[in-house]
Amino acid sequence: MKLDVNVLRYLSKDDFRVLTSVEMGQKNHELVPLELIDSISGLKHGGAFKSIKTLMRHKLLHHDSKYYEGYRLTYMGYDFLAIRALVSRGHISGVGRQIGVGKESDIFEVTNDDGEVFALKLHRLGRTSFRAVKSKRDYLGRRQNYSWLYLSRLAALKEFAFMKALYDHGFPVPQAIDNNRHAVLMSLVNARPMVQIREMAHPARVYLSCMELIGRLAGKGLIHCDFNEFNLLIGEDEELTLIDFPQMVSVTHANAEELFVRDVECIVRFFSKKIG
Repeated sequence: MKLDVNVLRYLSKDDFRVLTSVEMGQKNHELVPLELIDSISGLKHGGAFKSIKTLMRHKLLHHDSKYYEGYRLTYMGYDFLAIRALVSRGHISGVGRQIGVGKESDIFEVTNDDGEVFALKLHRLGRTSFRAVKSKRDYLGRRQNYSWLYLSRLAALKEFAFMKALYDHGFPVPQAIDNNRHAVLMSLVNARPMVQIREMAHPARVYLSCMELIGRLAGKGLIHCDFNEFNLLIGEDEELTLIDFPQMVSVTHANAEELFVRDVECIVRFFSKKIG
């Protein structure tokens, strides 16, 4: 489903009130009944249902009656809540073109009132199977009941924390600026994914930089767990920027050695093909 931020202009305060009410209701309900939305929103005289119709027309809410009548947020509805929060904090004022898409996220250019351009990453867990997500995500703990929105929020929270800590310790990562729900706002890096680079002027040097970066992470007690050509950006000067951190684990993790070796092997395999 394509993100159409122009819809934001046509939503009223009551519409957002209802959208937030559904979000709150989903903490304890897979589907939120109309009666509960009425109660949380506090809107009178059928105001909640009127907003629900507007939100459904724009695909921000989904109605389901499989088990009982109720509503849930769509990813676009969650997008709008996160974007509105970032706008209200003064961090962004406009959403531009989509610059990246992955199995579990979408990335957009955004601007602030000063014309500065940033990257906004919206986590979208659920594009892959649950088994694939569960196998890589330790932050679920023992929790058994969750939604994809909840998992995406946890992924964004973890990514923001790791990115901020790594940046503060001098690692080549984007600067983490803000986080709300499943959204992470960060600096925009002028570089391309390494997988898109056909030729390198100094491939051996870049290879060593990759290995040194893996070693530096381990020295700080961390394993990236997805260290590959898709999550390394390379600039015109062939300097590296590491991205994508939700799956990072500690070197004390039960599978730490296996995960570390896998990261190393990914780089060896890529450069073996690249250098020949």
